[in-house]
Amino acid sequence: MLVNCVAYEKGKRVADISVSEIGDYLRRPDGFVWVAIKDPEPAELEALQKEFDLPLLAVEDASHGHQRPKLDEYENCLFVVVQPVEKEADELRVGEIAIFVGDRYVLTVRRGVREGFAGVRRRTEQEPEQLKQGSA
Repeated sequence: MLVNCVAYEKGKRVADISVSEIGDYLRRPDGFVWVAIKDPEPAELEALQKEFDLPLLAVEDASHGHQRPKLDEYENCLFVVVQPVEKEADELRVGEIAIFVGDRYVLTVRRGVREGFAGVRRRTEQEPEQLKQGSA
């Protein structure tokens, strides 16, 4: 499920965009796109794999889940898997977040995680000097 898809330019949020508009924003010189998805269907990840030219092995890892925490460096992106722990009632639950970071994009894929990136986005958007640095 697509949570959000946002374009940034020169350190500022410029638009909420659709997946079909990603290519247009990737061609702009001073920005990047941040896409957040949760519990995606295979077709969603396949479309984003094509859009961002993501490594197939990393996409397979993100689509299947159950990965160990790791950081893999590919020719055109970094792929990170983290396992956040959340408290639910009296139990601790371990989820999984796969993060792809490329030259002009960030893609976050959440599985079994309730807490999203809305707070991170808000804090980041309050620091345009940091956002000017790009997706990393």
